[in-house]
Amino acid sequence: MRGTRTFLTLIAATALATACTSDRPTAEERKAIAEEGFIYGLPLVMNYATMYAFAVDSTSDQYQAPFNQVNNEARVFTYQDTTVVTPNSDTPYSMLWLDLRAEPLVLSVPAVDSSRYYSVQLVDGNTFNYGYIGSRATGHEAGDYLVVGPDWKGDTPAGIQKVFHSGTQFSLVIFRTQLFGPADMPNVVKVQSGYQARPLSAYLNQPAPPPPPVIDFPKVTPALVKTDFFRYLDFALQFAPAGPEEAAIRARLAKIGVGPGKAFDFSALSDAEKVEIGLGMKAGEARAEKAAANLGKDINGWKVSSAFGDRAFYNGDWLLRAAAAKAGIFGNDAAEAMYPMTRALASGELLDGSKHNYVLTFPAGQLPPVNAFWSVTMYDGKTQFLIKNPI
Repeated sequence: MRGTRTFLTLIAATALATACTSDRPTAEERKAIAEEGFIYGLPLVMNYATMYAFAVDSTSDQYQAPFNQVNNEARVFTYQDTTVVTPNSDTPYSMLWLDLRAEPLVLSVPAVDSSRYYSVQLVDGNTFNYGYIGSRATGHEAGDYLVVGPDWKGDTPAGIQKVFHSGTQFSLVIFRTQLFGPADMPNVVKVQSGYQARPLSAYLNQPAPPPPPVIDFPKVTPALVKTDFFRYLDFALQFAPAGPEEAAIRARLAKIGVGPGKAFDFSALSDAEKVEIGLGMKAGEARAEKAAANLGKDINGWKVSSAFGDRAFYNGDWLLRAAAAKAGIFGNDAAEAMYPMTRALASGELLDGSKHNYVLTFPAGQLPPVNAFWSVTMYDGKTQFLIKNPI
């Protein structure tokens, strides 16, 4: 799965707390920090908005399940799905949002026939892919795997095949199960029923630890995102301990009052500060949009890129991470899946279904080389949602 729509048109003003008067940044510095902060924070805020809709706000029409409970979808995405951009329609999804504050979770997968591709992608709140279970990564045998938060210290229990370390206290697990056709759905459902998540204490038949503190999750709406971007980033950062490569950007953000657990008051900013921060954010968004449009290598009009990975993959390249989130948040590592995309012909002319019909040709013997499956999916060029068509 890749992306939420909420942030594709973010603009301008946001709420910020003012920095200490004694260390007050200049107007140009405020603008520059807001630009850098938007680029750095965009994936975290996009991730939070998705988590809020899917696992927090039970009144949302996108709500799936509470934390630590697998939600299986015995269907593929259609044009009627308007939250997730650029989904595929080959693998029904199962989703699991993890709250790792109290204790680790054990993920269990069933034995899956070797002819059927499946994958379990683990993504932390930074949008770093920190591990995989499935056909490519671990094989088709049944198994139990432990997912731990950033503060966990302990021994690997007996029976656990592997331990995955999330960089944040909240994490996303995306299960993809290959569908061979409409008549195959019952077989997919059978596989999905074997996806389980259990607290480590339950797995070990031990008493559960005390529950974590109750959180007042800030409400997310498109309107609030436009004004309170840094407030959402502030909230997300308290569950995301900084890595060494984040020290510089976190220090920069602190100069304008952005940091883990802080609160922001847009009304406290002067008119000049609002303009400076707004211009900085607009510049950051423009850079992220441009980078997303130019990801990868251009091959006959198709963009082929490797834009998703773990913390080491990004290595502090916040613009690449923001571009990847813009292009399709929660994308797979290149080792798991590739996403050639095009909006134009090889000549550079933009695709326009209102003016032309198009033919995509694969010469004999030159179908895409894959170990599982390939497909060609058409999306609306503006919304990035699936298009209604009879195919």
